[in-house]
Amino acid sequence: MADFELMKLLNQKNKKKIVLLVMDGLGGIPMEPKGHTALEHSKTPNMDKLAAEGALGQIVTVRPGITPGSGPAHLSLFGYDPVQFEVGRGVLESTGIGMKINAGDVTARGNFCTVDEDGLIIDRRAGRISTEEAKPICEKLNTITIPGVSVEVRHVKEYRFAVVIRGDGLEAEIEDTDPQKTGIETLPAVARDPGSQKAADLYNEWLKKAREVLKHEPKANACTLRGFSTDPGLPQFKDAYGLTAACVAVYPMYKGVSSLVGMDIRTFAGDKPADEFAETARIWDQYDFFFIHIKKTDSAGEDGNFETKVHVIESVDEALPDLMTLKPDVLAITGDHSTPCKMKSHSWHPVPFLLWAPETIRPDDQSQFGETWCTRGNLGTFPGTDILPILLGHAGKLKKFGA
Repeated sequence: MADFELMKLLNQKNKKKIVLLVMDGLGGIPMEPKGHTALEHSKTPNMDKLAAEGALGQIVTVRPGITPGSGPAHLSLFGYDPVQFEVGRGVLESTGIGMKINAGDVTARGNFCTVDEDGLIIDRRAGRISTEEAKPICEKLNTITIPGVSVEVRHVKEYRFAVVIRGDGLEAEIEDTDPQKTGIETLPAVARDPGSQKAADLYNEWLKKAREVLKHEPKANACTLRGFSTDPGLPQFKDAYGLTAACVAVYPMYKGVSSLVGMDIRTFAGDKPADEFAETARIWDQYDFFFIHIKKTDSAGEDGNFETKVHVIESVDEALPDLMTLKPDVLAITGDHSTPCKMKSHSWHPVPFLLWAPETIRPDDQSQFGETWCTRGNLGTFPGTDILPILLGHAGKLKKFGA
């Protein structure tokens, strides 16, 4: 992990700009022996040009052989050891939609689900109901009160919502109520330790009342809760690195993890790479670090849709000249984890990494951006937590250590 105290000691200001462009779930494996990955198959002349001018490698965001969730993987990209700084999904979702979560509050991500007349889950995502359907149902849930505490519910996206309970003496070590399978009942909130029993009891009371509120809904007639958590108190980006940082992302969870480390979260219209690069251009003079997140590479990988993943990668490459006209001093292009279409899930495979820093780079002899070429690049395979110090070094934002 990045040594935050050392980073503070060595921070120095200059006007150079750093961009970290993350295509979620970028890495992959071939669909058939001796085939290409989605990245290798994609036509990416702009990324290939940067690869030829820069250097390639691979990153491991948690540990070798460990499949990362998106939250831990992004913490790693920001220099935080995700094993040391464990952050629950609930606080990521909540902060991602602008809810204020303080130490001692307990929040969770909710999923609407469909249960049959016996209370058995028949659809864990309530038919993926639309945002328009889900919002008024969340408003009904927000009318639930529990004596002695405050409860807030907010819609996130489609069938997802966030709920937070605020009160005294609450701790968040609670098991999920989603059994992750159909054909059985939803689970109760179970405390993992005595300190969390009060919060677990409150959430079970809330779930009981939620069942009454939802029972006549045609699809979202029940709900489950996951990722019970509170404010993890992470070191802040500006303190650790001396950077003014902006997050340009569409999906709430990535805004959430960025917010927890102290980045400014940008709001803009559109969800295409070109829209995100246009927002970056609008704020270019206000910040010196830009985290730009592309989600749909991961979605396509989880759907097993190779052609869609290729299309998303190519759409990023097509829009890339818009970003390069801003003349960043240091640019990294990578993913948070691999999501091979063949596996339809996150995986432990190392993630392609491209570093472009024309003033300071030691180029290798690779001229294409893809897994095969990244394994041959001179950056080698290294922890994702090393990315930020490397980018700072290339941007001249770290003073010499020692005499």
